[in-house]
Amino acid sequence: MSAFSPAIYLQDVSFSWQHHLVLDACSLEVPKGEFWMLLGTNGSGKSTLLKLLGGLLKPQAGVIQTGQPLGFVFQNPDHQLVMPTVGADVAFGLVAENLSQTQVRQRVEEALAAVNLLSLIRRPIYALSGGQKQRLAIAGAIARHAQVLLLDEPTALLDPDSQLELVAQVRRLVKQRGITALWVTHRLEELDYSDGAFLLDNGNVVDQGDPQRLQQQLKTLRS
Repeated sequence: MSAFSPAIYLQDVSFSWQHHLVLDACSLEVPKGEFWMLLGTNGSGKSTLLKLLGGLLKPQAGVIQTGQPLGFVFQNPDHQLVMPTVGADVAFGLVAENLSQTQVRQRVEEALAAVNLLSLIRRPIYALSGGQKQRLAIAGAIARHAQVLLLDEPTALLDPDSQLELVAQVRRLVKQRGITALWVTHRLEELDYSDGAFLLDNGNVVDQGDPQRLQQQLKTLRS
């Protein structure tokens, strides 16, 4: 991808699940270094679109390009945290990179500091709150120097205070590190933190741009 191309690019992507058309010639672009959100009612295809971008599913038609490395944060962090302690979990994601022990330690500490978890580096995973687990999942992507973050309703299992804390943290990371993020949500208050948003309906992006305008659009679709 050139320096001027979008960090996330989807062109005319279609995907069916058991003969049911989920995405129909769907297109979107997210500029580098921006934080965009993907909105839509239940069943509109949001999670499927994110899994296609993350390479977890293959499109039946269309073109997908994303900046690399890419980090994926699931709705339930327990599905992606695999080691017993905070530091070990972040280090585990670096195994394939053939780094020295010193380099691994530097990456782990830098990533945990970025999400305000460095003081918990030796804490057992089971002792973390839901919000801390989500921040740990994001730290894993930062340690791998991910250029693109895909987040699938990461606040769905969190209490209201932790929800807004997490979205504010991701916005800071995007702006401080030049990361590009696409965040799936149905919580309208989270839109206040985004640079822009896409509205998905019946497998198509039906509107995009100003988050406040799309808030009203989504309210209309729900009613």
